[in-house]
Amino acid sequence: MTQDARANPPRPATVCDAQWAERVDLAAAFRWAARLNFHEGVANHFSVSVSANGTQFLMNPNQSHFSRIRASDLLLVDANDPGTMERPGAPDPTAWGLHGALHRKCPHARVALHVHSIHATILATLEDPRLPPIDQNCAMFFNRYAVDRDYGGLAFEEEAERCCQHLADASKKVLIMCNHGVMVIGDNVADAFNRLFYFERAAETYVKALWTGLPLKVLPDAVAEKTAIELENYPGQAEGHFAQLKSILDEEEPDYAS
Repeated sequence: MTQDARANPPRPATVCDAQWAERVDLAAAFRWAARLNFHEGVANHFSVSVSANGTQFLMNPNQSHFSRIRASDLLLVDANDPGTMERPGAPDPTAWGLHGALHRKCPHARVALHVHSIHATILATLEDPRLPPIDQNCAMFFNRYAVDRDYGGLAFEEEAERCCQHLADASKKVLIMCNHGVMVIGDNVADAFNRLFYFERAAETYVKALWTGLPLKVLPDAVAEKTAIELENYPGQAEGHFAQLKSILDEEEPDYAS
């Protein structure tokens, strides 16, 4: 197979929607989440909205391992369709609850990535789950995350509706879901996945710093905010990162884009 054929596998005849690029990007995010050990068995879920109002979205099928998901496997659902869970091939009920609520309430959340990645989840189990700006990666999230301290069980519709209220403020791009995991949102798949990657790295740094038992050197608020703004405006960083990840998949797992 030539490199061009690997990079651009044919779109299956069974998939003729207009969101093929979003399907390919989301499939790449699933594959890399598995590679980075952000997944948890066949649980956890990602979505990307494909309608102007945000309520129509793509998401992973029920009980599918992230490492095997292909672009053509993704479900197209509508957050305003109450009959979704009654149809054959319905999504996971907690995935439907969480992402359906989010895409109904928060149209600015074009992409939503929910995981129980190890270090973000450790952070979510602490009595004080805040992420102090102790390094550049942690500063990236200064004043840009919300905390939900009121875990009430699995994210079926009532619990999901409550959780998603924390992301109504468009300045909050990460929700630390106490006793549960993390939800990261973004403008597109590259933006959201880059943010997920760095939040997990930041949480890892903080957790391991706590392990030392030594005092932490926390950046002043003004420096942390300045750093966060600089990182937000850093040209092409998320797009460049995600393009490299897709390029690796094009060589090693080209079926993700089929």
